[in-house]
Amino acid sequence: MRGQNTFFIFAMALLAATSAAAQNETPPWSQADAYHDPEEMSEARKAVQHEHGGGTAYYFLADRFEFQSRDGDPALFFEGQGWWGGDRNKLWLKTETEYSFDADEFEEAEVQALWSRAITRYFDFQAGLRHDFSPDPSRTYAALGVQGLAPYWFEVDAALFVSDKGDVSTRLETEYELMLTQRLILQPRAETEISFQTVDPLEIGDGFTNIELGARLRYEFKREFAPYIGVNWNRDLGATADFSRAASEDPSTLSFVAGLRFWF
Repeated sequence: MRGQNTFFIFAMALLAATSAAAQNETPPWSQADAYHDPEEMSEARKAVQHEHGGGTAYYFLADRFEFQSRDGDPALFFEGQGWWGGDRNKLWLKTETEYSFDADEFEEAEVQALWSRAITRYFDFQAGLRHDFSPDPSRTYAALGVQGLAPYWFEVDAALFVSDKGDVSTRLETEYELMLTQRLILQPRAETEISFQTVDPLEIGDGFTNIELGARLRYEFKREFAPYIGVNWNRDLGATADFSRAASEDPSTLSFVAGLRFWF
């Protein structure tokens, strides 16, 4: 009986020691480590990480390329953005232009070049430069912001700008895609800007300068190509609206729009 107890105790101690050793042993990166040479496995791991984790990609989206009626003052408007980079770090380019047919000139022309770093699963921090070619006088801005996907799938782009003249302003854009069918999509959007001082050369007042609301209905013949129609309302606010009235311009503009949205 004593021998059986001794054998049982020895067996339990051996099992405990084996379990402890197994817990302390570092598991292999994959089961293949147990069968292949360590140097070969090291090279294989580097190849996998390079091909699937260290690659770069690119993307370009023309979100709005459209004709705007603008209450009898028609214009051609383009807004696009694209990036090149990896999962965490990207180079972003953004542009926005507005060409007036009646004035035969670009009323707005803006380009941004930004470094973008993923800070959460859904948002990127962005920093870089913005340059406005039009309206005159042209100005260059330092830009800081965040861009990403907010809860309930709202696309958000918020930025702070500081010009080479010391002017400070912010811009907030948000969009939402409502899937009416698999190909018919309604996209409402809103945009507003705030200036922290009056900028007389650009006829911008302090406070909220404008608000823009729109809705566009597109049909995706292909995911990469979708014509759309919609409506867009733009309203100058506060002191900026006073600048518009002083120039005999209507601070509020309603436009019917038709255009293309495409990406690659």
